[in-house]
Amino acid sequence: MGSFPVKAGQTFLCIGDSITDCGRRAQLAPFGDGYMSLFRELAIVRHPERNIRWINRGISGNRVSDLRNRWEDDVIREKPDWLSIKIGINDLHSHLGNGEKKDAPDAFRQNYTEILERTKDATKARIVLIEPFYLSKDVEGESQRTRVLRLLPEYLKVVRGMAAKYKALHVPTQQIFEVQMKHRAPNDFAPEPVHPYRLGHLVIAHALYETLCES
Repeated sequence: MGSFPVKAGQTFLCIGDSITDCGRRAQLAPFGDGYMSLFRELAIVRHPERNIRWINRGISGNRVSDLRNRWEDDVIREKPDWLSIKIGINDLHSHLGNGEKKDAPDAFRQNYTEILERTKDATKARIVLIEPFYLSKDVEGESQRTRVLRLLPEYLKVVRGMAAKYKALHVPTQQIFEVQMKHRAPNDFAPEPVHPYRLGHLVIAHALYETLCES
């Protein structure tokens, strides 16, 4: 593993949906109690000499179109040196459940491209893209979980394409959880497929930290 690249005095901003939010706007302000908080604490423990500015801008229920609508206030104005984005599972559920074309993979790609273009034009931020994930092994039949797992690769393909196009770091969260689920049940990581327990959040935080160190 290489060295942790976030320097003293830099700003690291995480944005996304409920998995990033994790109570950061309520009793658990300002960082929440999810992967962002664990990642921050891991960085502090390992690099106590670095005074890094940490910002959590997750909002529960957000889709990429919601990020687009608040991008100027919540990202551009903060002038981050590092920007981590975790989005996509709400887009998938909206498209699958309601047939919303505005949340289909092509629209997801278009909105994702817009926010990354705006970031590139207005900041010098290094970007980290964290994949959406779904913690289930239900790959047979026609259950809701099976249908989500069948559609998920379309959204993962978008994120991976954005990472390649914008030379962003990429955290392959779904792949990492699939390795974990070879040894443990999905319910060890989350009570349902979307919102992790602390262990699931630790998997994400550790993967984020390792991805940065390997960059």
